[in-house]
Amino acid sequence: MKAINVHAFGGPETCIIDDVEIPEPAAGEARVKVAFAGVNFIDVYMRNGTYARSHTYKTPLPMVIGMEASGTVDAIGEGVTDLRVGQRVAFCLLRGSYAEFVAVPAWKLVPVPDDVPLEIAAALMLQGCTAHYLSHSAFPLQKGQSCLVHAGAGGVGQLLIQLAKNLGATVFTTVSTQEKVEIARNRGADHCILYRDVDFREELMKLTSGKGVDVVYDSVGKTTIMSSIRCVRRRGLCVLFGASSGVVDAIEPLSLAEAGSVFFTRPHLADYMATADEIRGRAGDLFRLMKEKLLSVAIDTVFPLADAASAHRYIEGGKTRGKLLLKIEP
Repeated sequence: MKAINVHAFGGPETCIIDDVEIPEPAAGEARVKVAFAGVNFIDVYMRNGTYARSHTYKTPLPMVIGMEASGTVDAIGEGVTDLRVGQRVAFCLLRGSYAEFVAVPAWKLVPVPDDVPLEIAAALMLQGCTAHYLSHSAFPLQKGQSCLVHAGAGGVGQLLIQLAKNLGATVFTTVSTQEKVEIARNRGADHCILYRDVDFREELMKLTSGKGVDVVYDSVGKTTIMSSIRCVRRRGLCVLFGASSGVVDAIEPLSLAEAGSVFFTRPHLADYMATADEIRGRAGDLFRLMKEKLLSVAIDTVFPLADAASAHRYIEGGKTRGKLLLKIEP
């Protein structure tokens, strides 16, 4: 089968299409014929070596990358009783989705309703579940609270804005261009800050009369984190969940005290998708909201599998205005 195989850590050029063996499902697994694979920053971090020391997201070389996909069950391993061949499914947090086939532990697979397109299912698994755990678990937003969402026009940002508004929160967001302001506003953002034109912290503090927000969701990392911490209200929370501008190596504990005794967390999605019930619960909630027209999913660009390197250049270039997918041709 065809797959994107990374033989050495490096840039997008390391995304090479190879012929590899079709996996056989072991006991407790199902083999999925992939229709769409999601492109995410976690794939970049695995490809470039950022996660080389991670025990949660292991990166042995050579490796087929990709952590999210949708498709149909192609074969079933021993002991799997709740899935059938031909069933539409989706999954995330299993490396190997940039391929025609992948063997997946059955407990990680989510049945996809017939009225949810497979491209939407793929788009909602990793980015959607990230937005869901951020707004519902890491800091469960409530009516009347406020949040700052960085990169509001990106894939996670657009979903997170909508989930926060559904929960009754006031949403502040940072974007880079006027075009992205319109995207974020269309998703429900109350206040959009053009961070290239103004200091986003100064602007946010003006908008909140110096109080700050209850929680900051920061996917940018190195260039924003210290200001993000200082955007949080007294005893609020800053959640760092990405590093699109570079990895944050350390946070001085005293900086949290000086910012107002704020709390800080750097979570992994895997710790909020630890059981079948959690996975299917989050995905089911997202599918329901989409069908009830309370959640819109923006597909930015669909690349062919062989063009994965271009997809990585696109996401790393900050060009995304929604979800990037790879289409795996039959």
